[in-house]
Amino acid sequence: MRTLLIILGGLIILAAGLFVDRWLGGGAHLLRTAQIFVVVWLALALLNMWLGVAKAGYSVREEFPIFLIIFLIPAGAAALIAWKFTAR
Repeated sequence: MRTLLIILGGLIILAAGLFVDRWLGGGAHLLRTAQIFVVVWLALALLNMWLGVAKAGYSVREEFPIFLIIFLIPAGAAALIAWKFTAR
């Protein structure tokens, strides 16, 4: 359940970033917004993995697949949106 909430949070952050980009710049910097999101989301997913290892007591081996799921779903959505709307 926690993993699902983190993924949902990532998708909400992505949507908020895209909304702000559209509101401020008319969507002109969509690719840049997606790139920034992926970098920020990578940092947050790594922080989540570190917390799982350092604080919750999981091993890196146990936590790494969860990290991949948490990172790749929102980052993949950002990549798909950037590819779909900038490839004209």
